[in-house]
Amino acid sequence: MQIDFQNFNLDKLSPKNEFECEVVNFIKLWFSEEKYVSVKTSGSTGMPKIIQVEREKMCISAKMTCDFLNLKEGNSALLCLPIEYISGKMMIVRAIERKLKIYVENSSLKPLKNFSKKIDFCAMTPLQVENSLDKIHLIKKLIIGGAKVSEHLKFKISQISNLTRGEAELSGTKSQIYETYGMSETLSHIALKEIFPINENYFTVIARNEAISRFNNIEISKDERNCLQIFAPMLNSEVLKTNDIVEIKNENQFKFIGRADFIINSGGLKISPEVLEKLVKKSIPNELIFVGIKDEILGEKLVLVIEGEKQNQILEKLKEINFPSKNHKPKEVVFLKEFPRSETGKILRFEIKKTIENND
Repeated sequence: MQIDFQNFNLDKLSPKNEFECEVVNFIKLWFSEEKYVSVKTSGSTGMPKIIQVEREKMCISAKMTCDFLNLKEGNSALLCLPIEYISGKMMIVRAIERKLKIYVENSSLKPLKNFSKKIDFCAMTPLQVENSLDKIHLIKKLIIGGAKVSEHLKFKISQISNLTRGEAELSGTKSQIYETYGMSETLSHIALKEIFPINENYFTVIARNEAISRFNNIEISKDERNCLQIFAPMLNSEVLKTNDIVEIKNENQFKFIGRADFIINSGGLKISPEVLEKLVKKSIPNELIFVGIKDEILGEKLVLVIEGEKQNQILEKLKEINFPSKNHKPKEVVFLKEFPRSETGKILRFEIKKTIENND
C-alpha cells in the first residue's frame, strides 16, 4: 500500500491485510483530531503498559526528526514497524508532518524481502537490518532503534555497504545510517548517532533549529548515579530519569556506557556488562550478554551467555581476549540456543538470567 500525503485522500485508502488496516485506523484516529493517542511500551525493562501521549507533542517530535535528517516534502519513506508502538506511529506522523510518500510493508523481520524501490527514509530494528543487509543501500537515510546496535552489526553494515557502494552511487542513493536513543516517553528518539559512513562515538540531541528558548530545546544532565536525565518540555512535562549510565561530552552530546540496572556486583567490583560485551564482540560474531548469577562467595558470579550451539572455536577465541583484569573474565560460559527478545527486538536479559539460575 502507498500513501502520498502530498495528495492525500482518506476515502481512497484501501487496506489489503491486517497490518495495512492498523495503519489506516491510526490515520483515521489522527485526522479525527483526538487530543491524546494511546501508545504501548515495549516492556523490555518492565511490564508493558499503555500510556497516553499528546497529539501536539507527537507533531513536535516528528518535526524535530524531519529537520535533523533534512527530509523534504515529497520524499519517500518506508513503514515496516509495528503500529501499536511509538516507533510505528511516529513514522506515520512524520510522513503527515512533512507530506511524504510512504510505502507500507508488513512489520516482519525481513521487511525488504520483496522490496526493490529506492527510499529516502526508513526506520528499522537491529534485527530487521540484520535481515536486510543486501538491500539497505536502497535507503538514503536509515535510523535504527528499539534495541542497541551491536558492534558486530555495525561491522556487517560497513562491510556490505562498502561492497554495494558502487551500485548505490549508480542508483543515486548514498546511505546514511544512524543509531537512535529514545523511549516511548520521549515520543521515539531524542538523539541520533551516525554509524555509517561515519562511525560516531556520541549521540547528538535533536533540538529544533528555530529554538530560541530553553522550552524549545532538549536539556541533558546526569544524576548522582551518572545516569542520563532528559528535560524536553515540548515532548514531556517531567524530567525523565533514566537508568542509562552516560558520559556527557557537551550540552548536546553524550555517550551511552551501560544500564545501571544491569550492573553486576562481583566480589565488590561493579562491572558494566555492556562494556565487556563490546570488547568480546570484536572477536566473537555471536550475539552474547554478561549476567550476574547469585554466588555465596562473590555475591554475583560473572557469567557469559552466548546465543547458539556450543562451539569449541568460540571458547578458544575467548582465551585470547585481553580483559581489563582477571576479575572481568567470565567465571562460566553458557550457550543458549536462542535468546528471548521483546517484540521490538530487545534481548530480555532478566529472562535469560532467570533461565540460567533456574537451571543451576
